[in-house]
Amino acid sequence: MDFLCLNPIGFACLTVYSVALYASPTVRAQYAERHDGHFPQVQPNDIAFAGHALVLSLVILSQTLVYKRGVQHQLSRFHRTVILLILSTIAIALLLAWSGWLIWLDFIILLSLLKLYVTAAKMVPQAWYNYQRKSTVGWSIENIVMDMTGGILSLIQLVIDSALDHDWRGITGNPGKLGLSFLALGFDTLFLIQHFILYRGAEHEDESERVVDDPERDRLIPPAPPV
Repeated sequence: MDFLCLNPIGFACLTVYSVALYASPTVRAQYAERHDGHFPQVQPNDIAFAGHALVLSLVILSQTLVYKRGVQHQLSRFHRTVILLILSTIAIALLLAWSGWLIWLDFIILLSLLKLYVTAAKMVPQAWYNYQRKSTVGWSIENIVMDMTGGILSLIQLVIDSALDHDWRGITGNPGKLGLSFLALGFDTLFLIQHFILYRGAEHEDESERVVDDPERDRLIPPAPPV
């Protein structure tokens, strides 16, 4: 549940960040003033990615209201505090931007940094859990391969767009896209090493233990229909 609640917040921040850098005259003008007349390196596919992820993460979160099981629908006390801090930070920064104490560009950049925190908060526990179990059984490595591919392509696009615009500062001027690419590359590389090298031999052993030790398995899996 912690993951499911954090995810929409992160992607909402990324969606607003991408849309503002792409379409807001005020934000784009402030960016150009700070970057010698160059505009942000944000493309329509960046907005599509963020919006698509936001919608699907909200759909998955809403499913927890329908398919409740035990305590899985309860948010931990720690992440209640974290989410409250994130929302409070956004609210305070928004008031500062409206009052003129903070320029809108910096507010938008703050949203991207909050998204980076959410992404790291999703990946660190998984890496630690894999380490504790010494196994990656029950976890989709295909998702990691796709995520890493997306991170590489996103980084390549950012570099190409900046090169075509003759503005290498455009790479660092998009901390959301750059940071997400590096987080994907770093953590996904770690996950691949865990899956294919460090814990490769433990896969079958862990799977057999999971099946034997899971008392809920027979109850949750319906019996096979008669032949």
